[in-house]
Amino acid sequence: MAFQTGENVLLKISPMKGVMRFGKKGKLSLRYISPFEVLECVGSMAYRLALPPNLSSVHPVFHVSMVKRYHGDGDYIIKWDLIVLDKDLQYEEEPIAILDRDVRKLRTQEIKSIKVIWKHRPVKEATWETERDMRDKYPQLFIESGTTSFFP
Repeated sequence: MAFQTGENVLLKISPMKGVMRFGKKGKLSLRYISPFEVLECVGSMAYRLALPPNLSSVHPVFHVSMVKRYHGDGDYIIKWDLIVLDKDLQYEEEPIAILDRDVRKLRTQEIKSIKVIWKHRPVKEATWETERDMRDKYPQLFIESGTTSFFP
């Protein structure tokens, strides 16, 4: 895929390794940050992007696999000014509230699930996670207070 100088592209980022993100790994956990202008083509497979000052620790040249053509659909774009990216373009995702609870009954056991709202995602992208895993990774989510959970 070739991009032209002046064209806008999205930059691929991903959650840090070991951090639960919607209980999914691989392709499904990838996201993009808002459009950046292509300043120049560097070789045949890399592009220099115009990055904002708060991303100055990130090298501005990216392989073609790290960028995606911008079409104006913002549903899959995370606002880059709301997250803290490290130099490897990774960020830490964290849950902010429990939206709902459910218990699934199997033959010999019950599995408690919670619907979690994530910090950098809209409410419509809340996901079901196992309560046990979430208690292990994010115990602060279960502290009973008016701001931590929608349900006690």
